Amino acid sequence: MRGKSDMSIYGYCRISTKKQNIERQVRNILAVHPDAIIVREVYTGTKFQGRKELDKILKIAKPTDTIVFDSVSRMSRSAEEGYIEYEKLFCRNITLEFLKEPHINTEVYKKALSGTVAMTGTNADYILEGVNKYLMALAKEQIRLAFEQSEKEVQDLHQRTKEGIETARLNGKQIGQKPGTKLVTKKSIEAKKKIQQYSQEFGGTLSDVDCMKLIGLARNTYYKYKRELKEEMQG
Repeated sequence: MRGKSDMSIYGYCRISTKKQNIERQVRNILAVHPDAIIVREVYTGTKFQGRKELDKILKIAKPTDTIVFDSVSRMSRSAEEGYIEYEKLFCRNITLEFLKEPHINTEVYKKALSGTVAMTGTNADYILEGVNKYLMALAKEQIRLAFEQSEKEVQDLHQRTKEGIETARLNGKQIGQKPGTKLVTKKSIEAKKKIQQYSQEFGGTLSDVDCMKLIGLARNTYYKYKRELKEEMQG
């Protein structure tokens, strides 16, 4: 038998937009489980890449291991997908814990399923069997509802954001960067200074290839900054 020390507790944290703060989820989980193995799924700034890190946990998790989520929305964006995954993990004897929705933790679900009414060996068993089926169905429905509510909240947020952007446009507000304007960052300013200092084209001693290596810029970014630098000097 595996001892208590063999059990692993994974804390899964996910963000899907730049504005979200993943460290808040980390703090919440560590406050309850200081020894949890924290796994982060971070928005990359381009396209949401799914849940690769969570899939890794699901593959290595063993019976009696625990996976902790800050909320049910961190496990799945889809109600149906989340419910199916929940049932699979429950059947594998993996404990699921949701800090914001503790009423659907697998331990609560397990107690609900085991808390059936004992049979009596009499005709009343027909009624008791129906009661037990109802209790199990009720426990399952609570889990399904939690995932559905989470999915709805995400959809509502997206809708409100979309409506807010449209309202701003109708009111004449500029959304995002104006066409034709350049995004000026600390990185671009420092890089342009170095290009001007080291590039042969601006009186330096390095070729474009050597300059790229020295500054640590990708080819496209280097030539973009170089072009902008020329335009700025001509202006």
